[in-house]
Amino acid sequence: MSGRSEPYELDLFGLTDIGRKREENEDQFLIASLSKSAQTLHSSLDEAWLADRLDCGRAYLLVVADGLGGLTRGREASGTAVEVVAEQISHAASCYYMSEIEREHEFIDKLEAAMERAHEQVKERLGADGRSAATTITMLTLIWPRGYFVHAGDSRGYYLRKGRLLQFTRDQTMADYMVDAGRLTEEEASQGPLKHVLLSAVGGQELKPSVGLVDFEDGDVLLLCTDGLTGHVPDDRIREILETTGDAQSACRQLVDEALAAGGTDNITAIVARMSERD
Repeated sequence: MSGRSEPYELDLFGLTDIGRKREENEDQFLIASLSKSAQTLHSSLDEAWLADRLDCGRAYLLVVADGLGGLTRGREASGTAVEVVAEQISHAASCYYMSEIEREHEFIDKLEAAMERAHEQVKERLGADGRSAATTITMLTLIWPRGYFVHAGDSRGYYLRKGRLLQFTRDQTMADYMVDAGRLTEEEASQGPLKHVLLSAVGGQELKPSVGLVDFEDGDVLLLCTDGLTGHVPDDRIREILETTGDAQSACRQLVDEALAAGGTDNITAIVARMSERD
């Protein structure tokens, strides 16, 4: 027997491109569907009643990562980190569908622990020879209508709502720190070299992940991306593309194409999710 249908529709797509200047694509991304349900094989009870109570729905894990380290080491760092967080979060299934506040806090703790585990694994696997390798990570677990995110580095998370593009992550760079401290203006920070100096990264000298949540609404469009996109395509243009493209695949393709047309000096990765409630 089939379970109940999801209360929303989700159009998802991810795309990565090496860009025009790099010899290796050090970006990685993941879109995964996570489910926790029981399937009734035989019962004397009403099938509709059972389906409603035993099917706990579906969660989605979205991750982008931008590796640092040069040659193949950056790709190994981002790949290791994405693999580890995916494995860790899949093991946290007991918390996915709990609505109680204390269980929600437990789930957020598990997301942060997954990031810490990835940090340890990158350092262990790639730091044994004394050379450094690290990666940014921006990941979001969607359990409609709530998205739980954990973030380290300068990849970004946005969502478009009713024509407004909102960034829910904060770049963890020296430039942003100096802006917060009142020592640089936003314009000075965006043009100076400190925007490339990370204060937090998986596998780096220090990891200080930011954790939070977003409550999504019907019609929202989510974007996770690396700085190869945002370094070339301004927020106003990102907003316009997300607002005018009809599906997630077209949005990803246009975002990447515009970053390439503007120079493509870095690897470029984007995940787009368009969300709508069922009638």
